[in-house]
Amino acid sequence: MLTNNKHVLDWVQEMVDLCKPDKVEWIDGSEEQLKALRDEAIATGEMIELNQEKLPGCLYHRTKPNDVARVEDRTFICSKKKEDAGPTNNWMDPAEMHAMLNPMYDGVMKGRTMYVIPYSMGPIGSPLAKVGVEVTDSIYVVLNMDIMTRMGKQAFENLGETSDDFVRGLHSKADVDPEKRYIVQFPEENTICSINSAYGGNVLLGKKCFALRIASYQGKNEGWMAEHMLILGIENPQGETKYICAAFPSACGKTNLAMLIPPEIYKNQGYKVWTVGDDIAWLKPGPDGRLYAINPENGFFGVAPGTNLKSNPNALHTTEKGTIFTNVAINEDNNTVWWESLDKNPPVHAIEWKGEHVNGVEYTAAGNKLAHPNSRFTAPAKNCPCVSPEFNNPNGVPISAIVFGGRRAKTAPLVYQSFDWKHGTFVGSIMASETTAAAAGAVGVVRRDPMAMLPFCGYNMGDYWQHWLDMGEILGDKAPKIFHVNWFRTDDNGHFIWPGFGDNMRVLMWILARCAGEVDAVKTPIGYEPKPEDINIEGLDGITLDTIKDLLSVDVASWEDDIYRPVTGIEAFYAKFGDKLPAEMKKQLFNLKVRLAVAE
Repeated sequence: MLTNNKHVLDWVQEMVDLCKPDKVEWIDGSEEQLKALRDEAIATGEMIELNQEKLPGCLYHRTKPNDVARVEDRTFICSKKKEDAGPTNNWMDPAEMHAMLNPMYDGVMKGRTMYVIPYSMGPIGSPLAKVGVEVTDSIYVVLNMDIMTRMGKQAFENLGETSDDFVRGLHSKADVDPEKRYIVQFPEENTICSINSAYGGNVLLGKKCFALRIASYQGKNEGWMAEHMLILGIENPQGETKYICAAFPSACGKTNLAMLIPPEIYKNQGYKVWTVGDDIAWLKPGPDGRLYAINPENGFFGVAPGTNLKSNPNALHTTEKGTIFTNVAINEDNNTVWWESLDKNPPVHAIEWKGEHVNGVEYTAAGNKLAHPNSRFTAPAKNCPCVSPEFNNPNGVPISAIVFGGRRAKTAPLVYQSFDWKHGTFVGSIMASETTAAAAGAVGVVRRDPMAMLPFCGYNMGDYWQHWLDMGEILGDKAPKIFHVNWFRTDDNGHFIWPGFGDNMRVLMWILARCAGEVDAVKTPIGYEPKPEDINIEGLDGITLDTIKDLLSVDVASWEDDIYRPVTGIEAFYAKFGDKLPAEMKKQLFNLKVRLAVAE
């Protein structure tokens, strides 16, 4: 036992009585205990030890082919009232859900060990941190939670001996049966239940389940925010660092931006970019009234395919030690890993992600994937070459700007600033991306993803927008400025106009200059835009002032289509929320319509 907290002990005993494991092991976080678990997982074949010279401390894990990603259709928010879950979440009455799940958990761990994992989301001792306890029958979960959270006995320091404020997480891989797979959040009970999955996104309950779905609900009730946002710092040559939070839907370069490498023009002047977080931010007003952010996580759970020395060298270097790779390919010649776009040399002697021995060159030439498209690496944040010196600051970092973004071929300009916090909330609420060839279904279909939180908001999104508005009232003139970016505008041939990657810093520099009141802007129907000459294009091949003018153009007809289009338009999306849509959002939409009409 690692704690005398009666609430923890009673709940764990309940779980033991329900799941009936042969053995219970409390995870204290010691290296001795973790080594024994690693050795056991390697001995049973649950994990494979990789080349310890080339990839020291690295392990490989393979999930079943039916268990390779988050399952949104099996993910539920169980609040007492259906309207509190809202139209964008799957809902079931909590009592009904428990009645369905409990028989599935009854005796599910017979013949297995139950691991009790105490963990802290956020630095130990941070006033912004929260405690969770996950029980699981998976060593893979234990080893991943050690990377992704502050795991072990120390986590109980924040909880103390009497508090009941911890998130309860029950996970069993059971039979990994997709027909009986459920990932369920009970926000009003501070509880998460996951069964019949062994894939990280469904079973590392500190991640999306706690850090976003449960925490967003906690934040609403406690006056803070849990957001699907990266946190980065830009340090100027004088040694001053300003911090930005940014939210993007998937396939929009979020991790690449979080670990951005400055272009030569800025690097030579002495600018540096620091990564505080690549995925999740918890934001809370500080004693000085400004908004402060922590990354509640302690590692990166990144998508492997597409990660390489060109797209994201910092992420690649982060994976070189102490990392768990899931569903990538193995190069049999040297017992290392490979995935699509790592380089142009697939291994001849390869084990593809399902475990089949293949000639990797022929296999990929035939259009097959050696690594699953959603294959992952779980890597310690401390490995990252650009990890922020403030990463473990218990008070977090002060946020100057919040950036929203999406993948739009024509509609959204390169960058614009909201008129104020209320308008910025509106800008976040109408966020959207267009499907690419890589996504299932038709190309160019608009998918709304407000604040990039659509799959992760633990309560009604209408109430979530109201919470944003309420936070703006609390922050007042100390609130960060809000912006929207789009790196993905295309020309008439479908080619991207803006170079992206490290050059996105040029846009971030304008954003920070606006926050500091150092540059003017042009008022447009959608917000404030840069004067084209204020975007630094020095050293960019093929990008001229006219290119920037084109990237900043506002097509009124395209925006009006975005509002009125059936099914995927803003009006149609807002209509889903009925009476829960804040009056301010209706007002903001009306004002946009008027500004566009005047501009025609």
